[in-house]
Amino acid sequence: MDASAVDAVLTASRSLIAVATRSLGAAAEETTIAQYRALVVLASRGPQRMADLASALDVAPSTAGRMCDRLVRKGLIRRHRARADRRAVLVSVTAAGRQVVGQATARRRALIEDILAKLPADTQRAVAEALRAFADAAGEVPDSQWPSPGAAGEAAGTGLGVPAQPRRRVRTSAREGR
Repeated sequence: MDASAVDAVLTASRSLIAVATRSLGAAAEETTIAQYRALVVLASRGPQRMADLASALDVAPSTAGRMCDRLVRKGLIRRHRARADRRAVLVSVTAAGRQVVGQATARRRALIEDILAKLPADTQRAVAEALRAFADAAGEVPDSQWPSPGAAGEAAGTGLGVPAQPRRRVRTSAREGR
């Protein structure tokens, strides 16, 4: 492993974290970076079981569950039963959650454009190529491959990119069932 490459990426990651934080704008008062990441995972990969979301976020399922509880209360995600297996509970991003992701992405795009504008065109292309390879190695889903809100199989009018499900309160812990 090339230590100078690790150092360069580490330095660049601090800049990218600053861009990500600033891109949340007003949503940062209501949404943490970790919660925003959960929204991005759900927007980019579609509905997830809690264990799968926890794995994607590299956190314990209980941590993902608490994060989702907060996002549900904010109306940014919802819990629903899977059609194929009614025992399975999925979480998916709501229209409001997609809006948070969309607005943050637009702000982040503008911030990144400002930074890239300070570089010569050939360096911009080299940075883009290197970051594309880095994102691929990290397993990040490119924006162009995100499921659309009107994806096949979605019931008309939900606007969430997921099948419409009846709204039912899902018990998330034994304590809530008492």
